[in-house]
Amino acid sequence: MSNRIMTAGTVRETTLKVCAVPAPAVLPQIRNPRHIAPPDARELTKLFVLRLDALEEGTHEHQYVRNTLIEMNLSLVRYAARRFSGRGDTTEDMLQVGTIGLIKAIDRYDVSRGVEFTTFAIPYIQGEIRRFFRDTTWSVRVPRRLQELRIDLARAREQLEGQGVHEPSVADLATHLNVDETEVSEGVVAANGYHSDSIDRPIQSSGSKHQTGIVADVIGSEDPALALAEDLQALKPHLAELNDRDRTLLELRFGAEMTQAEIGKELGLSQMHVSRLIARICTHLRDEMLATG
Repeated sequence: MSNRIMTAGTVRETTLKVCAVPAPAVLPQIRNPRHIAPPDARELTKLFVLRLDALEEGTHEHQYVRNTLIEMNLSLVRYAARRFSGRGDTTEDMLQVGTIGLIKAIDRYDVSRGVEFTTFAIPYIQGEIRRFFRDTTWSVRVPRRLQELRIDLARAREQLEGQGVHEPSVADLATHLNVDETEVSEGVVAANGYHSDSIDRPIQSSGSKHQTGIVADVIGSEDPALALAEDLQALKPHLAELNDRDRTLLELRFGAEMTQAEIGKELGLSQMHVSRLIARICTHLRDEMLATG
């Protein structure tokens, strides 16, 4: 047996002998755990998890065995990360969060259950990667139920297209997933929050018409005049309820743009009286607008 690596056959033979006792007393010193082939790593893992289970946490040997287990099984993380390729995130990000899942699996693995470590670890690794996508890749925060529905819809669409259904409709997806069409529609709308685009992105020209500039240049904005027009339309019925004197006061002040002194002279009232009347009328109209708004 080499100090660096053992053959799969030698490891299997050693493992069969060691399994008869609680844990191996001596472990091989692995110089480059990351370079061990996956088949050999699986067999060595059986020895190392047995030894880890028998060691006291915090000791130097416990740390060595645990770290070696992590490095030997990084191939499991790479295997799981390949299933999530093409989602726009770097492989490095997925390897980091997948390694967290591997560490959790090592810390929670129970040798006495007799479950293969690989079988136990893969769900932990994939779970951390899925959680990473769920929590960090949505541009707009949506409920977790809709995040999971987006994955189901994508899978259903792929299956239906494989069956010859070109661009499956909402009804097709609802039938395939055995859910209401309303829920499917809600999931489709929520899926729009998965990706976002920068308003500083240059406009891509298409066809014969050439466009230049950035996306922000063609995004509409709210017209202040539109809000004013809406307010005037809402104000009309309340103006109609005023008496002749109040309407005259408003017309002279805001229509003819006369001063309060000029209005007082025109109507034979004092400037202070005109001021109080206009303030009362405006307060009344404001209260009516808020009450109906």
